[in-house]
Amino acid sequence: MTTRRTFLKSSAVGAAALAVPTSAPAEGKADTLNIALIGCGGMGKAHLSLLVKNKQLKIAYVCDVDEKRLADAAKIATAAGHEPKAEKDLRKILDDKAVNAVWMATPDHWHAPGAILAADHGKHVYVEKPCSHNIREGRLMIDAAKRNKVNIQVGTQSRSTKTCQEAMDRIKGGAIGDILAVKAWNSQLRRNLGHVKPSEPPAHIDYDTWLGPAPVAPFYTNRVHGSWRFFMDYGAGDMGNDGVHDIDVGVWGLGVDALPNRVAALGGKYFFDDDQEWPDTQYVVCEYDAGNGGKAPRQFIFEQRIWSPYVQEDYENGCAFYGTKGMLIIGHEAGWKLFGEKNKPIEQMVGKVELAKHHQNFIDAVLKGDKLAAPVEVGHISAGICHLANISTRLRKTIEFDPAKEVITNSAEANAMVRRKYREHWSVPKGV
Repeated sequence: MTTRRTFLKSSAVGAAALAVPTSAPAEGKADTLNIALIGCGGMGKAHLSLLVKNKQLKIAYVCDVDEKRLADAAKIATAAGHEPKAEKDLRKILDDKAVNAVWMATPDHWHAPGAILAADHGKHVYVEKPCSHNIREGRLMIDAAKRNKVNIQVGTQSRSTKTCQEAMDRIKGGAIGDILAVKAWNSQLRRNLGHVKPSEPPAHIDYDTWLGPAPVAPFYTNRVHGSWRFFMDYGAGDMGNDGVHDIDVGVWGLGVDALPNRVAALGGKYFFDDDQEWPDTQYVVCEYDAGNGGKAPRQFIFEQRIWSPYVQEDYENGCAFYGTKGMLIIGHEAGWKLFGEKNKPIEQMVGKVELAKHHQNFIDAVLKGDKLAAPVEVGHISAGICHLANISTRLRKTIEFDPAKEVITNSAEANAMVRRKYREHWSVPKGV
C-alpha cells in the first residue's frame, strides 16, 4: 500500500534522544554508498524512484519475497543506470561486505528483525515506520545501533521537512507558551477488506519467508500484500501506519524522550464488517507525569476514525498543540497555522513533505557523521505509544507504565504484550 503519509525533520524531539552520537562515516569512498532495498512493494518503490536518482548511491541489490515485485524493482534500477542483483534471501545481502546501508521497506513485523540483523552485520539502516512490532523490539533496535555503531533512521519523513521544522521552531521558541496538551488524529476513509478464506500462496511468493518470525498461519489474499498492517501478527493497525506520523509530530513538539506513565484507550470495529483485526475507531489518552520530560503533568491524545472522509481543524490528518498562550495546528503534507490568545491568527505556512531530504539526511549521517533527523530512539517513542494504546484498547484497561524500565506495572497480562510470540526462525532478534 503506497502511503500518503510522508511527514517531518528535527531540531528537537527529545533533546536527549537527538544528542545520541552518530556512527563514524562509512569506510571506503567518501562520497558513495552501496545500498540494498529490502521490500519492493508500494513504499519500497516510492523510495526506489528517488534513490535511483541520487548520485551518491549505487543500488547494489533489490530484495523481495515476491518474484514479480523483485523483477519490477530490478528493471526500475537498471533503467536508471544501476546494476542491481535481485535477491530473495536477505542473509545473502547482509553477508556482502561491500553493502554499506539498507532501506527496509518490508511489512511491519519484519522491520525490527531485519534492521537488527543488518546492524549486526555492520550495515546502516533506513527503516520504515513504525520501527517495531512491539515495545521490546524498539529497545533492541536502539541497543543494536549502539552496539554496532551504526545509524538507524526511521521513516517519519516529517522530521526532514522544512515546513514541519519551522513549526517546531515556533513551539520550542515559546510562541504558544507552555504546552500542556497535544492532540493528534487520523481521519480518512479506508477500504473494506472483505471476508476471505485461506488459500494456497501464489507460486511467485515465498510465503514462509514473508512470515519470517511471525507465527505460522495460512495464506490470505487480503493480508498479502499491503493490508497486512490491519492484522495483529503483522502490523499495529492504522495507528501504526498513518497515525504514527502525527503521533511522531506530537511527541516532537511536546519534547518528550520517553514513553508515557499511563495510557487509557477505548475503541473497536464500529464500521467495517471484514476480516481486519485492529480497531477502525480509537480514542487514546496518554499522561506524562511531572518530571517525565516536563515540569508539569501533560496529556497526549490520539483519535482515529478510518471510516470518516472529513477534515478536522482544516486537516484530514494532523496534530494540535495547546499552549498557555496560543495554539498551533499542523496538517500532514499541508502546513500549519499558529494562533495567539483569543484565537488571534499570528502566522501560517504551507508546504509538502520532503522524502528526498529525509533520505539525504540519512546519507549525510552515514558519509559525514551528521546527526540523524529521526534516529531509532525517536522512532521507538512514537511506535511505543501505538503499542501501548493498542494494548489498552485490546484489554479495555488503563495501563500504568514505567518508562525507565519499559514495563507495565499494573497488569501481568498487559506486560506480557510488551513482547510478542515468535516462531523458531533465523530472524528472531536476540534478547526478545
